[in-house]
Amino acid sequence: MIEKKIISKRFDKIDPYSIADYIATGGYKSLAKAMAGQRINILSEVEKSRLRGRGGAGFPVAIKMMALAKEAALVKYIVCNADEGEPGNFKDRAIMEKDPHSILEGMIITAYATRATKGYIYIRCEYDKPIEIMRHAVEEARKNHFLGQKIDKIDFDFDIEIRLGAGSYVCGEEFALLESIEGKTGRTRVKPPFPTSVGLFGKPTEINNVETFANIPVIIGMGGDEFAKIGTKSSTGTKLLSLSGNVNNKGVYEIPFGVPIKTVIDELGGGVPDSRALKMVQLGGACGPIIPRYLLDMIIDFDRFDEFESKTGSGAIIVMDDRCDIFDILLRNVTFFKHESCGKCAPCREGHNQLERLLRKFVDRKATITDLISIESLARVMHQTSLCGLGQTSPTSIISTLRYFRDDYIDRLESLEV
Repeated sequence: MIEKKIISKRFDKIDPYSIADYIATGGYKSLAKAMAGQRINILSEVEKSRLRGRGGAGFPVAIKMMALAKEAALVKYIVCNADEGEPGNFKDRAIMEKDPHSILEGMIITAYATRATKGYIYIRCEYDKPIEIMRHAVEEARKNHFLGQKIDKIDFDFDIEIRLGAGSYVCGEEFALLESIEGKTGRTRVKPPFPTSVGLFGKPTEINNVETFANIPVIIGMGGDEFAKIGTKSSTGTKLLSLSGNVNNKGVYEIPFGVPIKTVIDELGGGVPDSRALKMVQLGGACGPIIPRYLLDMIIDFDRFDEFESKTGSGAIIVMDDRCDIFDILLRNVTFFKHESCGKCAPCREGHNQLERLLRKFVDRKATITDLISIESLARVMHQTSLCGLGQTSPTSIISTLRYFRDDYIDRLESLEV
């Protein structure tokens, strides 16, 4: 079996509403271990683990933690990004619904290591059940003195507040998320400065994804060196994957980095229904690359995904069989991102309108070679010049299909004349 359940080891084995169940299965032991030692030891273990962010960009977590720890401010924040607005991605929801205290424990350990004073969990409002469970978990943690004042009877005060987003995709971007928590319109900021120096309410802030925080207790429990033995050299540990689309066994699976995509689809997903031919796979959700079946032997690894100018972070794998039309998929994606754009920067605001117009011409088989040149140029410009991750990554599916399915574009041209 290719699964390696570390983050998901408690899934469906404990009552998510019971802190007693979490404690009985080893919960909060990593927190006790962390607080029994020096703060620098926590930072050292995370550094040795080589943990990279599980939310998208894959940034080394230890660098963020060390940057926040060095800040001398009296008020510092820890923010958990539980917005998860990426179509095709639902693994963070699974953690919140099945093992909520692992997230809290990871946040508390991070706060202790960096001397942070307060935490926020930002959840999209459509996630009714996760919101209910996380609120209950925070209350239970508070009642059991894992949150609040004098945690573990030492001079360490830390509490967590749940904040709800209104469902805006762009609020998954770290600065737009901070703006939303502050009660402002969810739009990104120009960086630098970065959040670890000037973040929430102008104070030093560390922002991590749900899955990232859930990894922290694991690392403290087993040690950074042992954690680093799992996975690959550039991508240590495990990855939760949201597997969906034309596949028999949809769901959330946890695998060590280094497993081929094809193995995930065939062994965990059970292959394509009705023995239909697999046509293409979209990696990372709607903002990720679309690749042909001959590339499915590639392993799941941060460095390998750089080839597509993409990241493994969100962990979505969307399988599409031979009934799916590339241009229908692309048009749906662009229409979605056009709606979700905050409108702050011109490349994203205007670019999605033009991408939608051009894609409709390909759908209607009325495109020309000039349209082909235009869509490729525009996608590249948006990718390189948009202010935040929405505009930078939304053209990824177009850029990748122009590379791997260029004949499909040529076949849709009404005329080859310029």
